[in-house]
Amino acid sequence: MTFMQAATGADTLLKKTLMVVGGSMFIAIAAQFSVPFIPVPLTLQTLAILIVGLSFGSRLGALTVVAYLLEGAAGLPVFANGGSAAALVGPTAGFLFGFIALAYIAGFVAERTTNVFAMIGGALLASVVLYIPGVAWPMALAEMFAIEGKWVASSASTIWTYWVSPFLLGDAVKAILAVMVVAGGMKALRKG
Repeated sequence: MTFMQAATGADTLLKKTLMVVGGSMFIAIAAQFSVPFIPVPLTLQTLAILIVGLSFGSRLGALTVVAYLLEGAAGLPVFANGGSAAALVGPTAGFLFGFIALAYIAGFVAERTTNVFAMIGGALLASVVLYIPGVAWPMALAEMFAIEGKWVASSASTIWTYWVSPFLLGDAVKAILAVMVVAGGMKALRKG
């Protein structure tokens, strides 16, 4: 049972809809806390998405991220750099679409365990998986459209140095924080 199932009781379409809308707004607000980095900004999106996934479960967490992406594609200023459909095909699109897997994996783990260490492991795994589409997308985009950019023909060490390593510590901290928030909420529900 996920945190939100325990907190809100029976699942109804109205509750699920409100959770998706509220969760996507939570992610959008977190995206506005941004530190400019090259090639992608450092934001609190991943923290919010992990909290949503761990709280809502795999399917509802992933659906919430899909709603968030659709809001951005419609032009709502929900992404770190505003909102537009162009963000879903730009160099950071792999991370945006990877957010779906981030929420799904975190939710999948939360549906199966309340063990804090297992949840931290799942949140860390989900954070690592995010880098697969995040790094693969700009490389594929550059090759497909013959775009010149720093990522074109980059070595593994360059990708590691600029696209991955600057974010790993922050992602680990965010994964642990997300689990602590959700585990703390579950503990408070049990006592209440």
